Amino acid sequence: MKLTARTVAELQLPPGRIDVIFFDSEMAGFGYRLRAGAGGQVRRSWVAQYRRGGATRRLLLGSAEVLGAERARAAAKQILAKVALGGDPQGDRRGRRDKDRLTLRGLVAEYLEAKKSQKRPPRARTMVETRRYLGDPRYFGPLLGMPVDTVNRRDVAARLVVISRSSGAIAGARARAALSTFFFWAMQSGFVEANPVIGTAKPAEDEPRERVLSDPELVAIWRSCRDDDFGKVLKLLVLTGCRRSEIGAMRWSELDLEQGLFTIPSARSKNGKTHQLPLTPLALDLIKAVPRMVGRDLLFGSRSAAGFSRWPHGKTALERDSGVTGWVIHDIRRTAATRMADLGVQPHIIETILNHVSGHKAGVARIYNRSVYANEVRAALAMWDDHIRALVEGGERRVLPFAAAKGSLTS
Repeated sequence: MKLTARTVAELQLPPGRIDVIFFDSEMAGFGYRLRAGAGGQVRRSWVAQYRRGGATRRLLLGSAEVLGAERARAAAKQILAKVALGGDPQGDRRGRRDKDRLTLRGLVAEYLEAKKSQKRPPRARTMVETRRYLGDPRYFGPLLGMPVDTVNRRDVAARLVVISRSSGAIAGARARAALSTFFFWAMQSGFVEANPVIGTAKPAEDEPRERVLSDPELVAIWRSCRDDDFGKVLKLLVLTGCRRSEIGAMRWSELDLEQGLFTIPSARSKNGKTHQLPLTPLALDLIKAVPRMVGRDLLFGSRSAAGFSRWPHGKTALERDSGVTGWVIHDIRRTAATRMADLGVQPHIIETILNHVSGHKAGVARIYNRSVYANEVRAALAMWDDHIRALVEGGERRVLPFAAAKGSLTS
């Protein structure tokens, strides 16, 4: 019989049967299914059935309670037409379900594991940044739950706009680069057919900053620092030339106060290399003034699991109190390096203090020159410490710069 709204309404399960399909007399493969359900109920649905590769395959079109006979017939006609043209609709659905299980989040995890197991894995810091840009919800969070092969250029472009607005153009450009590299790997691995990052606008990165604070500005900032976490962190940045994350997340376990040493582990340094710095008298005084909290290794940011994080709030107050504006926290690091050079510290010693692997220790030179210049670094930081003390207190310096000819400390 032809399956219509009137004819199917009269259909019942035959005695002794719990599952039966009535097929349409005009369209082979179009059926109406009755199944016994809980509590004596009968479930009614529309199906399309066909053969592929010697096996019978069946697709559920929908419940008869929500899908009428004519719409079900039209849906079955489309599916059976695909079969006639060599398609496999059920196989397509199964493949789609498998692909839907492979989300962007899941494949990112596979990608990171693949990178770690490479013969020459990326540097530790590179892995940290890649994991942040690809896994942190602040960046591509809304896309992480999507099937990876459904992420398109519009999705990526929209997120790049949000990232650049909230975190800056540099973060936007780096996040874009990380995602593009990931999708290139996914294409090579056969997970996707195209890279949706291609064709999106690259956020314009700012020009490199050149701001160096003058001595009067440095003094004004130092004297305006309060006796709180931000004030101590900023002064330590001035004295050490470290990055803000290295001081903001400083841990007691990284400090040897008796020897006066601060060891930044490879997991926290940008280049993935353990970095040891001698602590000068001013730096030691600042650290010893930090109260220890039972069960907490971090010195700063008492309520944060990652150390000090209230940078914007602290800097805004400091600019107001000091009157020095137009600078960012990283300018402190550049200022320390520049002023040490002005005092006569040799460039390779400054690079060592900053934990830079470049110039004199880049490429082949790094293989042969393994010196950490411990004595020279200690002397340079002692001179820098004395210079800051003299500026802040208005006195005379007690330690003189290196002699230009000999490169040694004189007094």
